[in-house]
Amino acid sequence: MHENHARRPARGRVLTMRRCDRAAPPAPPPPVLLRRMGRLDRWAFDRVAAAKLPGLEYVLPRVSRLADHGVLWFSIAGGLGLTRRASLRRAALRGSIAIAVASPVVNVIGKQAFRRKRPVVDLVPPIRIRWKLPTSHAFPSGHSASAAAFAMGIAMEAPRAVWGPVMATAGAVAFSRVYTGAHYPGDVLAGLGIGAATALGTRLVWPARPPVAHVTRTGTERVTVTDDGRGVIAVANVSSGGNAGEGGIHLPSRAERDLLVLERELPAAEVVRLEPDADVEKALTEAAARAQVLAVIGGDGTVNAGARAALRHRVPLLPVPGGTFDHFARALGVETVTDAIAAYRSGCLGRVDVAFVTPEVDGHGLDAELDSIFLNTASFGAYTELVDRRERLEGRLGKWPALAVAAVRTFRHSEPVEMLVDGEPRRVWLAFVGNCAYGSRGPAPTWREHLDDGQLDIRMVTAARRVPRLRALAAVMLGHLHLTPGYRHWEDGALELISKDGPLRLARDGEVSSLASAVRFGKRTGALAVFCPHAPPR
Repeated sequence: MHENHARRPARGRVLTMRRCDRAAPPAPPPPVLLRRMGRLDRWAFDRVAAAKLPGLEYVLPRVSRLADHGVLWFSIAGGLGLTRRASLRRAALRGSIAIAVASPVVNVIGKQAFRRKRPVVDLVPPIRIRWKLPTSHAFPSGHSASAAAFAMGIAMEAPRAVWGPVMATAGAVAFSRVYTGAHYPGDVLAGLGIGAATALGTRLVWPARPPVAHVTRTGTERVTVTDDGRGVIAVANVSSGGNAGEGGIHLPSRAERDLLVLERELPAAEVVRLEPDADVEKALTEAAARAQVLAVIGGDGTVNAGARAALRHRVPLLPVPGGTFDHFARALGVETVTDAIAAYRSGCLGRVDVAFVTPEVDGHGLDAELDSIFLNTASFGAYTELVDRRERLEGRLGKWPALAVAAVRTFRHSEPVEMLVDGEPRRVWLAFVGNCAYGSRGPAPTWREHLDDGQLDIRMVTAARRVPRLRALAAVMLGHLHLTPGYRHWEDGALELISKDGPLRLARDGEVSSLASAVRFGKRTGALAVFCPHAPPR
């Protein structure tokens, strides 16, 4: 028994030794295609490493270093954000969002999934390796992903004069990652693909805005255009876009700054300054009566009044953005006073639609329609209350914080309006009517693809018994009004409303007024002649 017991450990040790001596199965070789791609990748890296590009040995390493942590791209975004062009600000925001998504996808997911080693830099001249090489995994390239994400985001919103240099800079950053020995070409190509896909993916939640809305160009209408602006009468609402500094110091408004530029570029143009207490309608009507071209410097409300005067006297309108939003001018592709002057000098006229809302009575004619036109939008219900509250808070809080606070307060206290919509009884909570179809989904759409489609864009939120306040508030803030219960959206050439709660309070192009309880919306297709850029600025 003792001998048998002593033998068992020996047999156990022999079995253990046999297990240790057993060789692990060899790892399967990579597929032939991957082996060939790897060899091609290394060959391409060696060719770049051996290349001699005079001057770039000093430039590309610094460009690569400047792009560390997105410093280069966020600096460009900050510069674009300081401009007065809405398209450049949108481009900067889209590019920054794309980087914020692409960077963790590459650095947290991609690099950890593939764990590819960095290239051996024995063939790279030391002059190119001016800083310590990164120690993280190589595939895919984070610098290249950020460069492509930002450049593609800029290209979707900005004109070619801006996105062209940004694209070239992004290409230089991507090439520098191979040139300095930080990545294989395959790493860079993968990073570029991920970055571009991320930027394009932002369109799923934030559709890209077209640079210019389509306008019917007029080939037969003629207008006298002079280099010095002779025949132009410019009416400027100098209180539009105003600002005040600390201690009550007055700062020039945007309209005042634009007027200085227009006077310098078109010295023969007659200028009419509207003071805060001036009769805007009278001044514009008198100017249009003797003008060959009526230029209007101000916000959407002032441009609306200018359009009425231009229609009455059949003169072309030159809108000059000088307000806060300037939706109509920007839809034409006119974002600055420089754009407006260039549009005038090009002599390119277009015809745009004009929408109107009139009392639903027999016998009203053109004058009644002109008194109540709108170029952008008209809204009523809780929407009007929201606009009122937002405008009161905007000066202190800014646009988006003011919208959030105004939306909460409005949806907490507002009630639906009982009315007939094209003869059907509905309880309307908020409603929006646009001059031509709008492309964005939110409660206050801001861009259009056409200014000449002959349609009204009608959006309503109706309520049955219980108003879905919390869900509607979330939908408004997220820009997805179509998710709200009771949401209706259609396009038509006319709309009839009868309010059972008395006079209808309506906001037209930002100006709030009270109308009769029964009103009719309609269109005058191609009624207004406007100056517009000769070609889209892309």
